[in-house]
Amino acid sequence: MVRRVVYLKTARKDRRKILDYIIRGSQSVEVGQRFMKRMADYCDHLASLPFQLGIPRADLLPNLRSSVFEGYVIFFRYSEDRFEVVSILEGHRDIPAVFSPVNPE
Repeated sequence: MVRRVVYLKTARKDRRKILDYIIRGSQSVEVGQRFMKRMADYCDHLASLPFQLGIPRADLLPNLRSSVFEGYVIFFRYSEDRFEVVSILEGHRDIPAVFSPVNPE
């Protein structure tokens, strides 16, 4: 069974920021779209596996896992039929601060 990939609201917002950043930096919508396609394909791959991949991150949220993709950290959860992408952050960010309940983001 293949899990359905679901991007939570936070992850959809992160994806828009990443796309905007890449387009600004590269001056190319095509470059940004290609990057986002590769990232989506990677998430599809994680969802399709019959086992759970990634580093457990229960220190941040229950059942949370993470995996690195080209300088970004993808945070996700597996469930019976869904693969939930919770957030996507630049690898250099203070990850615990982003997931802190008092974080203003």
